[in-house]
Amino acid sequence: MSFRGKAQACILLFSSLFLIMSCNCIVVAIQKDTVSFKRKKNLTESEKKNWHFKDVFEDSIPGINLHMAYDFLKDKKGDTVIVAVIDTELDIAQEDLKNQIWINKDEIPNNNIDDDNNGYIDDIHGWNYVGTKKGDKVPYSHFEYVRIIKKYDALFKNITSTIDVPINKKEEFNLYQKAYSEYNEKLKTVSGDIERFDVAINRYIEGVNVVKLYLPNIKKPYDKTRLDSLKKMLKNEEEIEKLQHLIIYKKYNHTLSSIRNRRRLLSEIIEYKLNFDFDERYLTNDNTDDLNDFPYGNNDVQGIRKFSHSTKMSSIIAAERNDTLVEGINDKVKIMPLSISVAGNEHDKDIALAIRYAVDNGAKVINMSIGKDFSLHPEWVYDAIKYAEKHNVLIVTSAGNDGYNLDKIENYPNDNKNDGIEFVKNFMKVGNTSYRLNLKLINSFSNYGKEEVDIFAPGTRISCLSRKRTTTDSGTSFSSAVATGVASLLFSYYPCLSPAEVKQIIMESGTSFNIMVNKPSTSKEKELVPFSSLSKSGKIVNAYNALLMAEEVSKKKKKKKRS
Repeated sequence: MSFRGKAQACILLFSSLFLIMSCNCIVVAIQKDTVSFKRKKNLTESEKKNWHFKDVFEDSIPGINLHMAYDFLKDKKGDTVIVAVIDTELDIAQEDLKNQIWINKDEIPNNNIDDDNNGYIDDIHGWNYVGTKKGDKVPYSHFEYVRIIKKYDALFKNITSTIDVPINKKEEFNLYQKAYSEYNEKLKTVSGDIERFDVAINRYIEGVNVVKLYLPNIKKPYDKTRLDSLKKMLKNEEEIEKLQHLIIYKKYNHTLSSIRNRRRLLSEIIEYKLNFDFDERYLTNDNTDDLNDFPYGNNDVQGIRKFSHSTKMSSIIAAERNDTLVEGINDKVKIMPLSISVAGNEHDKDIALAIRYAVDNGAKVINMSIGKDFSLHPEWVYDAIKYAEKHNVLIVTSAGNDGYNLDKIENYPNDNKNDGIEFVKNFMKVGNTSYRLNLKLINSFSNYGKEEVDIFAPGTRISCLSRKRTTTDSGTSFSSAVATGVASLLFSYYPCLSPAEVKQIIMESGTSFNIMVNKPSTSKEKELVPFSSLSKSGKIVNAYNALLMAEEVSKKKKKKKRS
């Protein structure tokens, strides 16, 4: 009998975990911690496809064990669950997603009337809070610290010491100073990067001119072997140096166009994201400091038809499981697209209203791949999160991709008010793991934190859909989508569970790895730490284990209700 068969047939092979629910102790059997798994040095391309579905015991790949989960569910009937994706615009016509999109049945399409009286006209599939539409240019928004500076600049710009600040304004002054420090650091970094790209552009052109001088008939793209041969022929040291720069660029597949494009993106950061005079709300014309200034935006959830992030997230969660393009984790899902993200930081107003929209329109899970170091109106988002908890909605969000310890660095949105005390139980933050069963199990850019990050999930080289093609991509956003997919499975098959129970089940039932890993960092020098030390649960999401635990918790709840 295979390990899979043994796992399903013999509960004695499993270790026990405990879930506290309504003051009752429930013993649930799940898979053992990974004490004897085999390690693979390298994965084949076929193994890398949908590796996040794999089982570490059966496949030696640290996925979420989805195949066993569906073996367990094969004779069960699940309900359709609404999952709100608060993100960028969404391609609702995508082949593997078009049947998975939520429809507001209380709204009559295209009659320009708010039929359901919710404040949103013709919101058939959701809402676009940034007001983009087909034909618009790529929209930008400020970094949050720019908004903070703009708000308080008239009050504090001539003050250099807290001694001159009224007692009731000291908190705002400290925030203003912190924002200005971040602004200056970013401006310095981006300006320096632009200068370096200007140098690179000049060096590339100089190298090309050397080639044209000695090989006037050579056609682009320049072959590296041919360039190496030319270098050996040259006698002039200056020409050799210029050609060497071009050879290095060719080695790393840099073209003049790609270098200029990266330089353009950097210049746009200064032109838009850091520019105090830029009108970031020109498409909506609402007051972002007034939560009641509504309605704004439009019902065009497709937006400018260029961003793919939400499409990627939605495909991971809910793409049809027909193996035509990619398979989602749970296709018993209707995706509710709520567009709030452009090139820059999201507005707290948009986040808060999108959460409330999702709750009011029946979402059971909200996926938000959102993170920023500053928040101008955090109380609006806190209240929206509490509103979601009150109405039994789970929120899953990404930890971020900076290699930061979130126990030491503020990150919004969050389920505590920077005091380390969680004020809700329906909010889950997820970090990113890879397919590597070694020191690189955790993605080096993933944020982490024993208190602030709840659990990890696969988020490196995840198969998904963009607007144009099947692709793979990486980041904690993908980990968040994986965890959201598993949460939706639990709600589909065990609708009696509360968001707090689903969150705790996912955390308690995850797979433990008793190995040392590189602590995420942007530094070349790596520090070895126990995998278990980098999140609150110390585990990776395991769909099969979560379903086993959900089954037992659900039975207990039904039995208690009957008695």
